[in-house]
Amino acid sequence: MKKGEETIDTLIKAALTKEESKFYDALGEQSLMGKLGEVHKGKTGWLASIMTVMHILIFVVFVFCAVRFFNAELTNELIKWACAGFLCMIFMGMMKLYIWMQMDKNDILRALKRLELQVAAFTTTSKVK
Repeated sequence: MKKGEETIDTLIKAALTKEESKFYDALGEQSLMGKLGEVHKGKTGWLASIMTVMHILIFVVFVFCAVRFFNAELTNELIKWACAGFLCMIFMGMMKLYIWMQMDKNDILRALKRLELQVAAFTTTSKVK
């Protein structure tokens, strides 16, 4: 299957201009850090940046709650710090899900752009013949 994909990529690049070929190469697979960087650069990058800062702050609060939980001696204090710790974990999980969904959305958009470019390349190749 890999050889077929390489053949298709070669045909597509041959049908494209240099500028379009460069754009096609930019649509390739990204690393995890590259995907994370794209989330912070997009239209809602400011929101992702704020959420990252909030995630760090909530993690610090979670560590504080955990320390206070293990140092507590009364049952009421244990319950209070355990509830606060669980709330922190829920908030952190929700923020991570948002970032992961944004990364997935960017992957889908990249795949659609690549597919669109492939269809355009095959259309121009078909017209030439």
